[in-house]
Amino acid sequence: MSVQRFGVLRMVAVALGAFAFTFALVPLYRIACEKVFGVRLEKTALADERAAAMEKSAGKSEERWITIEFDGGVNSKLPWAFHPEQTRMRVRPGQQYETLFYARNNGQRAIVGNAVPSIAPARASGYFSKTECFCFTAQTLAAGESRDMPVRFIVAPDLPPEVKTITLSYTFYKNDALTSQLASPVSGAVASRAKQ
Repeated sequence: MSVQRFGVLRMVAVALGAFAFTFALVPLYRIACEKVFGVRLEKTALADERAAAMEKSAGKSEERWITIEFDGGVNSKLPWAFHPEQTRMRVRPGQQYETLFYARNNGQRAIVGNAVPSIAPARASGYFSKTECFCFTAQTLAAGESRDMPVRFIVAPDLPPEVKTITLSYTFYKNDALTSQLASPVSGAVASRAKQ
């Protein structure tokens, strides 16, 4: 009887541990996105507050213009060419805009890369929202393949008035783990997942 009781207690402990681990994944995911990859995840209340501020200051934002500068580069391990299609854009806060970045694999085989964004000045990062970005997923380029990659973004109307220029910069890094999987028998599945 005690052996069965011990087995039941072990199963309950494992179930509780799995349950606790599931709750820990959300903050771990947030930390990874914000600290490692530089992707800001807004909470719903903050997003609602930002939307209300956009509506309130819609008239003011029509008068204001912000300059967005774009920059791009690659890590030395990645044999890609990567740069923005345009280096500057004037935008009105509260409106959505799109720009393109160009990437080309100059290597001899398919490679998977990940882009890490950064925004300067740092205090502007809370007011710059990317609604679509190639940095959200791994990118696979075959040897010699090139691609235009869009970024859609909005600058919040409540951006501090002293901020007149924002720089959005990307650095592409080689994803060694996914690149090595391209040579395996399941390469088709990995390549199709990385392109999405």
